[in-house]
Amino acid sequence: MLSFEEIHDIATQVIENEAAAIKGLLPSIDGTFEKVVRLMLESKGTIVFSGIGKSAIIAQKIAATMNSTGTSAVFMHAADAIHGDLGVIRENDLVVILSKSGETPEIKVLVPLIKLRGNTIIAIVGNRNSMLARQADYVLGVAVDAEGIPGNLAPTSSTTAQLVMGDALAVSLMRCRGFSADDFAKFHPGGALGKQLYLRVRDLYINNEKPEVGPEDSLAQVIIEMTKKRLGAAVVTDNGHIVGIITDGDLRRMLLKHPDIEHVRACDIMTPEPKTIDADDLVADALHKMRHNSITQLPVLNEGRYVGVIHLHDILKEGVL
Repeated sequence: MLSFEEIHDIATQVIENEAAAIKGLLPSIDGTFEKVVRLMLESKGTIVFSGIGKSAIIAQKIAATMNSTGTSAVFMHAADAIHGDLGVIRENDLVVILSKSGETPEIKVLVPLIKLRGNTIIAIVGNRNSMLARQADYVLGVAVDAEGIPGNLAPTSSTTAQLVMGDALAVSLMRCRGFSADDFAKFHPGGALGKQLYLRVRDLYINNEKPEVGPEDSLAQVIIEMTKKRLGAAVVTDNGHIVGIITDGDLRRMLLKHPDIEHVRACDIMTPEPKTIDADDLVADALHKMRHNSITQLPVLNEGRYVGVIHLHDILKEGVL
């Protein structure tokens, strides 16, 4: 069994090797890279990513990144392509092929078939002297000095370099398109990140009761309202406008300050001018305001008037964190 020091040294060396591989990509961000970005921007078709082995897995991930950042892309496995899936490629599509060696048998069969169809080929390849590099219309070099594994037994640094080159393309395209957080939310409606970007306060507060009392209401009325509405608070309003809020904590503090509770009114124990949130604001903004002020609920306003309450539990249930 290896010692901690030996494991630490091995892991450190892998990270250093892969960091060096990434830094080694900088010379490849050249005029050809710019041309590829502009070609992808102007393309009337889809970008088809392909590869074999570990490169195929990286190609699939890059295609997914492209799709989520505003560039239409699909993945086509190189082996499947030469056994019937070549029909994925349409007339105006660009084909990006990933390979370390550029000499694998499947790639050698695939490239001439694509060229016969007239599609532009972009190679993300480690070997610039390979068949793939020679036949491609554009070459983005991702050569590495060594893999992170002894004896170069499996691709590690090389696949990392491919992945980073793909990310560089995707982010460049995203920025060129002016792809915004709102656009991202449209493509990610189900995830926590997407909800942070599109879910509005009005989508959640309407599911809650609306706890409300007047300034002159008695303590008994306040307690009954808080108990019925089950949000741990009652909002104090005057003609529809918020003048204060009473929370469970306010009730406990009141018992210490007012031994004679018979004549206590809502205005005596409320916190005036409470923090509020607009119904059209993002739920993420409501969460930030709750965290910043160490509170668990916010009265909601619509055109300046009280309409309900959003609670921290509502946000937690939606997974907006």
